[in-house]
Amino acid sequence: MIKKAALVAAFAGIAAFVSPVAGHAQPENAGNVQLNADTAVLHGLKGTYQGDGNDIALGGCVAAGTDGLSSPKTARFTSPVLTFDHYDFGPLIGVPGNVTAEAKLKPGTKPGRYPLVLECEGKSYTTTFSVTKGQVAKVPSGAARAGDGSMAG
Repeated sequence: MIKKAALVAAFAGIAAFVSPVAGHAQPENAGNVQLNADTAVLHGLKGTYQGDGNDIALGGCVAAGTDGLSSPKTARFTSPVLTFDHYDFGPLIGVPGNVTAEAKLKPGTKPGRYPLVLECEGKSYTTTFSVTKGQVAKVPSGAARAGDGSMAG
């Protein structure tokens, strides 16, 4: 959980999640969905898979009749080329939304544009993101693989 908070803080340029007293995600953020967020120092992160182990899906999911501070724990991200884990549900500062998850690229994904969907309270919100050639991992043929015994003597 601490790693997750640090990852979100790095993307948002903040130190931690905001408590309901200090600020809140506005209901107008409902339906926002994006992969990664630009920071004050790093631009071009939003909408692009980075492949550095810090990729975060962000979204806004507001349950009817609530103040929009917390996302329902049923909110989920889907994508044909990403897997998601370490979900957090709560308000953020500096990023529109109240649900985040770590995103990892599925093996064999080719460069291109892909959908990212937030399933929220029976609705689907979609955006697209890019996977560049440099983010697609390929092991050179004949290369040694750590842990497979190929280097054993």
